[in-house]
Amino acid sequence: MRITPYTMPMRCDAQVFLKHRADLEVLLDFIRRQRLEKGEQISYMQIIAAAYVRAISRNPQVNRFIMNKQLFARNNCSCAFTILKDPHDIDKGEAVVKIKFDLTDTVYDVRDRMEAAVAANRIDQPPGFVDKLLGFLFAVPGLATVVVALVRFLDRYGLAPSVLMEELPFYVGLYITNMASLQLQDVNHHLYNWGNVGMFAGMGVEERSAVVEGGRTRMKRYLPIGITIDERVCSGAHYARFLKDIRRYLSHPELLELPPDEVTFDQGYEYHEPKPRAAKDPAQRPV
Repeated sequence: MRITPYTMPMRCDAQVFLKHRADLEVLLDFIRRQRLEKGEQISYMQIIAAAYVRAISRNPQVNRFIMNKQLFARNNCSCAFTILKDPHDIDKGEAVVKIKFDLTDTVYDVRDRMEAAVAANRIDQPPGFVDKLLGFLFAVPGLATVVVALVRFLDRYGLAPSVLMEELPFYVGLYITNMASLQLQDVNHHLYNWGNVGMFAGMGVEERSAVVEGGRTRMKRYLPIGITIDERVCSGAHYARFLKDIRRYLSHPELLELPPDEVTFDQGYEYHEPKPRAAKDPAQRPV
């Protein structure tokens, strides 16, 4: 494991592509029961994010990253994803949402954090830090080339300014790409050499396959997910256990309704995030 960053110095050298098909019927049943029995609105993407958080709480080795050929433990559990500023008008542009989770989060905590972040980045919001930065860089010809080259150099040695690491989406454990919202197939997204994102998950539109149950053939519905990982981060055995946990939580999302009995941190890297405030009326939450 220690030699792999030297034999594969760039993140794109070490990316491994995986495919998983989650049982969409199980997810739909869980979402339906949450709405009818508890008045809770949950989405597929929120379940996937909650499964990731719970799996990280059991497998902290996966939440590490390589920087300048050295292995580091991450001091947060985070993810990012891209949203339309106006879901009804693609010409309004996009925004990147970045969220930090607590490893004791339930699926409801994850849902509340994601919805709060999406609401804060929707239309009619003043330009954020990244928008202002890009506007400044492109205002002067050639400035973007110089500044980006400098930041990439600093990033390579772990010296990137903290304000950029907090704002830019290149510094998270997981990036979720929701291609299903655009009615497209799942993808295996590449990993960026800039930053420290070690995993991409790309959701696609539902698929149907013939299965035999009780001697009868029927069409079963699946949610395809393309997963790309940096194989240098931890051993294959640790990745296998992590992915097994992901499959378990997607097959039994009810396990995510309660906080975990135990959380495992990398030694010396314990971290916590305050719990989010839930909306007073669940019916007002965006789906």
